[in-house]
Amino acid sequence: MSNIEPRKSNIQRQMIHPVILVVPDKKRQLTGREKVSFLSRHARRALEISAQKNRIQLGDLKKDENGVPLPFNGNYWSVTHKTGYVAGVIARERIGIDLEKIRPVNEALFRKTAHDNEWAVSDTDKTVLFFRYWTSKESVLKASGTGIRDLLQCRIERIIDDNVLVINYKEQHWYIEHFYFNGHIASVVKNNVDVEWTVFKDTSLLIP
Repeated sequence: MSNIEPRKSNIQRQMIHPVILVVPDKKRQLTGREKVSFLSRHARRALEISAQKNRIQLGDLKKDENGVPLPFNGNYWSVTHKTGYVAGVIARERIGIDLEKIRPVNEALFRKTAHDNEWAVSDTDKTVLFFRYWTSKESVLKASGTGIRDLLQCRIERIIDDNVLVINYKEQHWYIEHFYFNGHIASVVKNNVDVEWTVFKDTSLLIP
């Protein structure tokens, strides 16, 4: 967890529990609809564990006509899935989560992801910085319920440390926390809550 907090309070702070599950090797071989179906179910299993950690009874998980997750009983949720890992998180406020494998990317993607002044904010390894920015902006757009078309409208305002940065989107400040694992990075909207990450490297007991 980060030691940096956007605001101080004497009230006990709320905690969110993003959960990351590894995708078993045999499931990584799936293709097409079968793969998408499994990853979706697996991500919802991560969400279920996140809900349990927050002592929240998981309700109906529905999306609107644009595919944006709809809150239930005042709870917001977000999931993400890639070939090797899935993740889910539930919270009392708008939430978004994203993860990616850190890998070389085409230079053109840098221009589509952030402006020159945003890249100048840090002298961190540019590939790592790209995925910090990408996953952070994706998390904010998910929390906002808007699409990737607004990627450049999410501006990196400042980098607090290796694990936390601040985005300005629609005149609102969004605090994002990162988690690095096995060559991947996960980002979640943090704002005024603390974050406790959980990674399940063995999901044999979780999969029917």
